[in-house]
Amino acid sequence: MADSRVEKLAKVLVQYSLHIKKGDWVRVEGAAVAEDLIRAAYVEILKAGGNPMARVSLPGFGYEFYKHASKEQLTFIPPTADLETDRLDASLSIWGGWNSKELTGVDPKKLATSQASRRKMFDRYLKRIGSGSLKWCGTLFPNNSSAQDAEMSLSEYEDFVYRAGRLDEKDPVAEWKKVSSEQARYVRFLNTLKTIRIAGPDTDLSFNVAGRKWINCDGHENFPDGEIFTGPVEDSAEGHIRYSFPAIHGGREVENVRLAFKQGKVVEAKADKGEEYLNAMLDSDPGARFVGELAFGTNYSIKRFTKNTLFDEKIGGTMHIAVGASLPESGGRNKSSLHWDMVCDTRKGFTVSGNGKPIMKDGKHSRFPIAD
Repeated sequence: MADSRVEKLAKVLVQYSLHIKKGDWVRVEGAAVAEDLIRAAYVEILKAGGNPMARVSLPGFGYEFYKHASKEQLTFIPPTADLETDRLDASLSIWGGWNSKELTGVDPKKLATSQASRRKMFDRYLKRIGSGSLKWCGTLFPNNSSAQDAEMSLSEYEDFVYRAGRLDEKDPVAEWKKVSSEQARYVRFLNTLKTIRIAGPDTDLSFNVAGRKWINCDGHENFPDGEIFTGPVEDSAEGHIRYSFPAIHGGREVENVRLAFKQGKVVEAKADKGEEYLNAMLDSDPGARFVGELAFGTNYSIKRFTKNTLFDEKIGGTMHIAVGASLPESGGRNKSSLHWDMVCDTRKGFTVSGNGKPIMKDGKHSRFPIAD
């Protein structure tokens, strides 16, 4: 029997997250394992008067590409990709596949080469999202691979995913409107700050956020959502940080990451596992070693680490820092083909300060209501 929550999710994505209008050209992309959600979203887009275009990948496509592609093929940009980047009205990315570790054995330099070749296109894509001329949302369809990473059964994982998106509520859209209103209060407070400092075990890292804009993430560009982010001043990061959670990127797990920053730049990057991959990504282009995003996780329905950044960066009471590209709507100016969110579990032994005064301790607020 089909899960009724899939159709409910499709309606939220099309009507609330992307707000599809008549005539919108909409791309829906995902793996065939997400067929039920791809189909449901396709139908909802048609009902809204949009013009859907589905792009569906098959098992092993990613691995076969990196295994066989020459340098010319790694850097080839299809003319259609340029057209879509500049002309799409909306794009829905549905994540989840058959094997999250598919690219583990791929040479990191190949991944970095392919990624770097798409930097200019990625910059244009982010600029359009930031300006509002391109509506984009990324979500995940529950699947066995992701459930296995999270150490759950598929049934447990489905409940986890849909609960995080408030899809068990009678009216999920109304619930996300409440989230939006609550987080708007936090944003107003954060916009008064000039500095942020994160201090805890093996961590003491400071940022200048003066003149930058904090963004309310309320289910429009990620679903589920629950974060507030900004793009710190590019040369301001000073200090060091250790991530107790693995840093996940491209299906790779990099464990016990330690980064040291001077004048905004990562000057030392260590890891117990995946250090070569970590440094290959940081060396992919000049902007990859600078911070593009600083964020608070605010979704307290997500309590556990699942090795999926969509959920992990939203864990209530945590913070995440992305190296690489800034998101232009925050006022960030760093450009890179990389955007790698690394989640710091600030729920035990950490104090986050704003303008030199504590604003969050052990994942709970003191001067603004990140957690009640």
